[in-house]
Amino acid sequence: MIGYLNGDYLPLDEIGLSPLDRGWLFADALYEVVRSYSGRLFEVERHVSRLEYGARELRFRETTFPWFADVAGELVTRNALTDGEALVYVQVSRGAAPRSHRFPSPDTPPTVFAYAHRYERPPDIHDSGASAIILPDTRWARCDIKSVSLLANTLAHESAREQGAYEAILVRDGMVTEGTRSSILVVVEGTVVGPPRSSYILDGVTRQVVREMCADLSIPYSAREIPERSLGGVDEIMVTGTASDIVPITRLGDRDVGSGAPGPITRALQEEFARRTGSE
Repeated sequence: MIGYLNGDYLPLDEIGLSPLDRGWLFADALYEVVRSYSGRLFEVERHVSRLEYGARELRFRETTFPWFADVAGELVTRNALTDGEALVYVQVSRGAAPRSHRFPSPDTPPTVFAYAHRYERPPDIHDSGASAIILPDTRWARCDIKSVSLLANTLAHESAREQGAYEAILVRDGMVTEGTRSSILVVVEGTVVGPPRSSYILDGVTRQVVREMCADLSIPYSAREIPERSLGGVDEIMVTGTASDIVPITRLGDRDVGSGAPGPITRALQEEFARRTGSE
């Protein structure tokens, strides 16, 4: 497998990062994951825009990444991933410098690392649905920044896995925020509802596409708070993400969601998403 580090394409097992890199020491780094369909990067401009937003918010020295699409595309090609679906991971840290809470000198170059791998579609869950549990949202207060600081996410995800669930729906102050690795959407009386943008929520790229698809399919969409107490009465729940597409949640804790099967609106959005990505 070929990876990328600071301008060079190298075998992944030959890539080494400095132990003084701030991404390692402070989680002072950003990341993006972009999906490739038959060699075509999906919504790459939105991923770049979100990475640049995070760089500005974290006050990185470099806040534009014109190389992103070229590097991601080259990794797909060099790893012979143009014949199917793939994921490209890109990480940018503030760079390597002596450990200090203060920012390093302005001439410290960022560390850019990326690699690509084949995407294996999870069996069954897109067709039959998946289960989720509810957990408190213990993450930091800037979830709108796609930081590599994901320990709270991984702990919550492991709790879900240990209970046999695909995802955990996170709740802060009684309101749904998102999943450990996905955005959360519900359907209430024919309307798709998603939490409004805030510092507690990442504006997922797939979630953005779903909003657009709702408009194209004449499906009402509303950005508003989703109280935890309302989850038992919604008609459908779905999770969206670059690595998951659109997954129906058909069981929440010990009870079915709606009829216990993927709902018609989720199905319509799945079909439209597959059409847009060419992954029918």
